[in-house]
Amino acid sequence: MAETSTLMTIGRFSSLTRLSVRMLRHYDTHGVLVPAVVDAATGYRRYAPHQLVDAAAVRNLRDVGFGVSAIGALLDARGTPAWTRALQLQHAELQHEVRQAQERVSLITRLLEHGDTLMTITVTHTTLPAMTVATLRGTVPTYSDEGRLWAQLMPILAERSINPIGPCGVIEHDDQYVESDVDLSIFVPVVPGTQIDSPVEVIDLPARDCLVARVNGPYDQISQAHDLINARLAADGLSPRSDGTIAAHAFNRYLSTPDEVAEADLVTDVCLPLA
Repeated sequence: MAETSTLMTIGRFSSLTRLSVRMLRHYDTHGVLVPAVVDAATGYRRYAPHQLVDAAAVRNLRDVGFGVSAIGALLDARGTPAWTRALQLQHAELQHEVRQAQERVSLITRLLEHGDTLMTITVTHTTLPAMTVATLRGTVPTYSDEGRLWAQLMPILAERSINPIGPCGVIEHDDQYVESDVDLSIFVPVVPGTQIDSPVEVIDLPARDCLVARVNGPYDQISQAHDLINARLAADGLSPRSDGTIAAHAFNRYLSTPDEVAEADLVTDVCLPLA
């Protein structure tokens, strides 16, 4: 039993912990931060000094985005691998949210500068030549996690002294835009006849009639590039290719990459094969 002389009122505890009285009552209700003593007659809550440490942990977990149920579980997991793993996952999620916010800021900036006219994107109707590509297919959490596949493919190619002979890129396999679990094949053009073992596959892609939106600048313009391609489809009475083959899928070609140039100087072709 806590010594009553050292117990604190909820107001005093709130002042010390920077948690509002309302939130302290909320955490008590959910069993996350339960007072040391609750007066049976008045219902007044009293907190012990050792609970200041728990309160700091609760506030920190709340401030990085954990909900009340997760906070309760994490308090019990302090000092274990589960605690570390949960923080790592939340760190990754917050980084994703930061990237999304940066993309929105970038889009707002472009809209302020150019209005609805996105001056950094141009659309052309062209035929792309046939090519042989080394591909690696995989599912990643979001489109922006494509780099995970490149981190697997490039060491394999380097180990076998296979060098790209043209711009690399990515093929989108999903028939619709998805918010998670994105099915992608990254590709590197290689010399015809190149042989390589699984999980890498060598594919011969035919020449294709395409609408190509050239994006100058950050990758966060990719969605706008698709908007312009769609507008061109409607204006010219064109139809996307839909024969069910890999050659029918939309794909991007990276004419420059982040390891070569600054973000503002990136050049990407967003390509939609036509019927």
